[in-house]
Amino acid sequence: MQFFHSFSFIWVLAICSSLWVCKALDCQLNESSNYKVAYTITVDQSGNGNFTTIQSAIDSIPDVNTRWIRIRISPETYREKVTIPVKKPCIFLQGEGSELTRIEWGDHGVTGTSATFTSYPENIVAKGITFKNTYNNPHGQAVSARIRGDKSAFYDCTFLGVQDTFWDEKGRHYFHKCYIEGAVDFIFGKGKSIYEKCIIFVNMGRYEPESPGYITAQKKEWAEHESGFVFKNCEINGTGKAYLGRAWGPYSTVVIHNSTFSDVVVPQGWDAWEYVNQEGNFTYVEVDNKGLGADTSNRVPWVKKLDATELSKFLSLSYVDSDGWLAKLPNIEE
Repeated sequence: MQFFHSFSFIWVLAICSSLWVCKALDCQLNESSNYKVAYTITVDQSGNGNFTTIQSAIDSIPDVNTRWIRIRISPETYREKVTIPVKKPCIFLQGEGSELTRIEWGDHGVTGTSATFTSYPENIVAKGITFKNTYNNPHGQAVSARIRGDKSAFYDCTFLGVQDTFWDEKGRHYFHKCYIEGAVDFIFGKGKSIYEKCIIFVNMGRYEPESPGYITAQKKEWAEHESGFVFKNCEINGTGKAYLGRAWGPYSTVVIHNSTFSDVVVPQGWDAWEYVNQEGNFTYVEVDNKGLGADTSNRVPWVKKLDATELSKFLSLSYVDSDGWLAKLPNIEE
């Protein structure tokens, strides 16, 4: 823990140190290196690291932290609920691969308290970790991960659950080569996010093969709201049947581009849910997709057609990265 002392004065002088009410500064990298490296602490349940639990490692980081801290997590299954408090930004959780490093818990019933992993602050990165809610029932909210902070990115991570698997609650987020599995509303929230080269797996057939599931429940609440899910170069498959999404908000927005759909997708594609007769406000878009489930001939009539200029606003990385925050992340390959 010695490295904390060398720059603790930065935290003391950080803006908003007494009142967490204004925007945090960009996170700083290790100044002793020309490469984008974060300071590192380690978690190992056998006692060979700095900490034996992920939560204790997070708790050790001072509030209003402004330097990237990497928490390297050994290849084990951690049965604990993990929360990153709002005053602890600039954390990089690095596992040893989603098949090896797993965080699991089984809370359910209340959406807001059920998450196995909850992240409140901005500037959070995770790579190579599975987040799982072990409650296996399509009729109970059981969140595997809840992301509330702006500027959060996940690489090669896995999210496992049944109902409400992944709560993309709010903020700008980027997901690359992630695997997300569930049955009902299993990617939901009002985040402004790009999912790129991800696998979206419907598991409704394991539980109620006679009933359709719902992949997304996007909650854009008003026309000017910065909110919407974009899926690029993804794969949608699984067991049973599912709608691509249903409207949790009156301006629900989901764009799916250049992706492959199996026949898990129901022909009509989308559900207005509680916003029947308001479908003209939705932005549900399917462009250049392929596979048995990508046939749009029997889709609901209110699927949107966007011109090239309108579509490009969603497909460009600037949709979530207009200020270049992704380029300021620590090196995830190191």
